Amino acid sequence: MCPLCPEEKFKASYSHKLRRHLQNLHWKVFVEFEGQKMCICHLPCRTLKSSINGDQVSGRHVAHYHCIVCSVTIARKTDMISHLKRHVNKGETEASYSGSIGTPQEEPALSGQAYEIMKELGTNVQLLPNHTTPQKSDTYFNRKMKTNRQLVFCSLAVLAGERNPLECLDAFGATGIMGLQWAKHLRSAVRVTITDINEACVKMIKENSELNLIRVEGGSSRSLLGSDVATSCLEEEAKAPIASIEVTKMDANVIMHLRPFDYIHLDPFGSAVNYLDAAFRNVRNLGIISVTSTDTSSLFAKSPNVTLRHYGCHIVRTEYYKELAARMVVAAVARAAARCNKGIEVLMAVALEHFVLVVVRVLRGPTQADESARKLRKLVHCQWCEERIFLKQGSMVDETLPCSCHGSLPGKTTVQLGPLWAGPLFNTGFLRRMLCAAVQHSMEDIQPLVKTLICESECTTFKSMVHAAFTNQVECGVVIKTLQSGDKSGKRKSVEESGNVVKKLKGDMSLEHPPFYYSIHRHSIRGMNMPKLNKFLQYLTEAGFRVSRTHFDPTGVRTDATLQQFKSVLTKYSAPTYTNEATQTNFIRAQTASEEF
Repeated sequence: MCPLCPEEKFKASYSHKLRRHLQNLHWKVFVEFEGQKMCICHLPCRTLKSSINGDQVSGRHVAHYHCIVCSVTIARKTDMISHLKRHVNKGETEASYSGSIGTPQEEPALSGQAYEIMKELGTNVQLLPNHTTPQKSDTYFNRKMKTNRQLVFCSLAVLAGERNPLECLDAFGATGIMGLQWAKHLRSAVRVTITDINEACVKMIKENSELNLIRVEGGSSRSLLGSDVATSCLEEEAKAPIASIEVTKMDANVIMHLRPFDYIHLDPFGSAVNYLDAAFRNVRNLGIISVTSTDTSSLFAKSPNVTLRHYGCHIVRTEYYKELAARMVVAAVARAAARCNKGIEVLMAVALEHFVLVVVRVLRGPTQADESARKLRKLVHCQWCEERIFLKQGSMVDETLPCSCHGSLPGKTTVQLGPLWAGPLFNTGFLRRMLCAAVQHSMEDIQPLVKTLICESECTTFKSMVHAAFTNQVECGVVIKTLQSGDKSGKRKSVEESGNVVKKLKGDMSLEHPPFYYSIHRHSIRGMNMPKLNKFLQYLTEAGFRVSRTHFDPTGVRTDATLQQFKSVLTKYSAPTYTNEATQTNFIRAQTASEEF
């Protein structure tokens, strides 16, 4: 029962629900004075509001604070703060009221602080009050990164379907939610290691493991939790641990140098370039490294000097800045892999509002490293019309763009960006297996995103992809599994069979999708009503071009057409806004120019 609310308002059945109620309702709006906290009270100890006629309104209680000095009740927090300042000005700083109602309640202890419990993908984690600001609580949890965590989980589930058990590393544990989700849902297929350099984070990870009945190897965390919380957890779930993990207090670079892993996830607070060399040092062949970068200011060309310092790239703000950021991160990953005589195969590159996620497969050998290094090229970008093209190897620097801006405008209009990753950003077969994993684990939130990525990887529209992709996605999931169960004699795989895995994985790759995209709003014609996006995709397809939508921009169109061809089709199917003579003349001129082209 809550000591600050009447029984008819709140009656908790479990202690963790009481803690959540106290944290969200009472402790969240406390007023601190001389080291003591005054929480808001909902008991009927304050005079009820009166109506216009002077009668009291029955059944309405006013939430209020009790002054610890003079016992007066005040409704607003700002009024209570002003009231306490007046006490300080008068020299009244000692508590003269010791009633049970005004006494601050003791907060439950989680490393000395109050907490709330949040559930995501069937995994419970306890959060400190300032979990969004790591400077205050030493831990960090971002609710907006749920999409990122689910994409990483699906990529790990695909790798676990190829071979298991896997040695997995969550290099920046924080609350440990990502590693706990791996262990709870994939069970014996993975051996999860969660590490963090912060002692408070390590304690919280162990406590969250106890909440989810996951055993921590090398020690038990049952003594860290309160006995009431542990008891309530054991009442709701089975007593036996469902999985086990390893929790270490170690720097990410150190543990990646000491031990080999099959799957490594890097999600530091900002850029991950400082950890790429250590990640590629001991990762196993055909393993996967996923990198999450949240330094959007440098990735999205808001801080060009930081971009040059961290990624060694020169970029400007463009209409396709999100894909530019993804290719820049992949280029940094490819350079780190090449320094370790390893190559990469990009499985997925996603850039959303607040993060860039890159998932790559590691291919050992100097030959693979050379092939990856050859895909790092400079990009020529027109700052007037935003046409762009990758420079080919051995080409002259003054190679011109398909546009005519350099001839019709005075001065130079082009700039060189990069070096960037010029290869594909998606692997179609891998994305299809990720979609199977998302369906299997009931991740409805990311299924539309993964479907968009599949269309983007094949550079096709959703309607034309339905029969081909969704009838073949189960087959793609079986192809990898038959590598383990195809031998009916019971013998282990030979070296030749394991060596053919790379060839079968390369068979998942489709025709390379065109780099970058055009925004239909950026290149719209003034005074014209442009067609709907889906209709415009149909018109481009009828003109003989490969087209698809892109997750980087909801108004973007990925196509192999040049910008001039893109504009000509857009002009052809645009209608004038007004029907006056001047607008019709401009429209006829635009159509004539497109036909001449």
